[in-house]
Amino acid sequence: MRLWRYLKPFWPGITLVVCLVALQSIAQLYLPNLMATIVDRGVARNDIPLIWRTGTLMLGVTLVAGIAAISSGYLSARISAGFGRALRSRVFSHVETFSLAEFDRLGTASLIVRTTNDVTQVQNTALMVLRMVISAPITTIGGVGMAISLDPQLSLILAAVIPLLVVSVFLVARIVLAMFRAVQRHLDKLNLVFRENLTGIRVIRAFDRADHEQRRVEAVNRDLTEISLKVHRTMAIMMPFVMLVLNATTVAAFWVGAYRVDAGQLEVGALMAFIQYAMQILMALLMMSMIFVMLPRAAASAERINEVLDTAPAVMDPPVTRLPGSARGELEFRDVSFTYPGATRPALDRVSFVARPGEITAVIGGTGSGKSTAVNLTLRFYDATRGSVLVDGVDVREWAQAELRGRIGYVSQKSVLFSGTVAENLRYGRDGATDEEVRHAAGVAQALEFITALPQGLDNPLA
Repeated sequence: MRLWRYLKPFWPGITLVVCLVALQSIAQLYLPNLMATIVDRGVARNDIPLIWRTGTLMLGVTLVAGIAAISSGYLSARISAGFGRALRSRVFSHVETFSLAEFDRLGTASLIVRTTNDVTQVQNTALMVLRMVISAPITTIGGVGMAISLDPQLSLILAAVIPLLVVSVFLVARIVLAMFRAVQRHLDKLNLVFRENLTGIRVIRAFDRADHEQRRVEAVNRDLTEISLKVHRTMAIMMPFVMLVLNATTVAAFWVGAYRVDAGQLEVGALMAFIQYAMQILMALLMMSMIFVMLPRAAASAERINEVLDTAPAVMDPPVTRLPGSARGELEFRDVSFTYPGATRPALDRVSFVARPGEITAVIGGTGSGKSTAVNLTLRFYDATRGSVLVDGVDVREWAQAELRGRIGYVSQKSVLFSGTVAENLRYGRDGATDEEVRHAAGVAQALEFITALPQGLDNPLA
């Protein structure tokens, strides 16, 4: 996945994790061999010193494996958390460059889910990859090699089992990939409905539409539940199947191994070691199956994240920006037309006017006549489909967006309060405003009286 490039700053840590996981896997592969030595050479020959020496070595190897496991787990968690943080920051910073056209197309609710839930899915998969995908191949290959060295004929059992597991896991992963894409789409829709209900609670109650909205939520929730159950039913087949294969392999190994021990072709300790290697191999494949369960969902999430990152903003600063000779405060619409994406009729059609400094210019019209559209074009939230919008004689498309918006005072139709204090919200348009300027602004807005009545006045926190 292209998102793995955001792991580049963590390569030193990843390299260390690989080394630690390899050390852990090798140590675990060495333990059955030591156990076979104790049984076949120590217990069978009543060699107590050998048992003590080998047992002490086993404890040392186990300690090394434990330290490696703890260290690799800690580092993997730190790396995956850092990866998630970097990815979230990248997605959010890119979304901040979007014009309103991109928000209209992708949807605010979907962008929230992609920045949170989808990134978390990819982050969790990165953690699993670091901890399991490295360990499983080493354990599988090493275990097969050790098993063959103990008894090549008994190892034929593994030759039949391993391909069966690999093929079954691959088939399940292919099936659930499309399902996980559907899950994420339904999650977007559920998030959208919840967001609409929470932000529009006053309207819902004023029009007594609570029952209607409850039915909407239940319908969307039911759809998400059904597709989720379908995914989990499909995935539920895999775990019992893997356990069945694992137990069948154990029984087969004991069955065939017992005959070979009875025939003097295999020692008891070697049989015990072989069974442990078989369990290690199958558990490694089980871990791989867990990864393959997570990968489809992570792949679906990664596609959605990449869609955001691949979306180029429709409104961008020009390579070379222009500024007017003097700041006069003149706004001109020159033969401006604008059509919203997907609309069949223009919201503005060849509109021309000049709002001169020192004058009050009012744009009056009915709902949908294009008043808000004119403001959006002035602030360059959208670009005009035709014609030019000029501020102080310079086309807004030639301005730097930050410079343009920094020179325009804007009062939104919808009041928005951010978490923080009242004063911090009043300073939102100018961070460096003094307390006196903040009080003056509150007075102009006729809000100073009720603000001062709050328990902490301008420093009163807002939820």
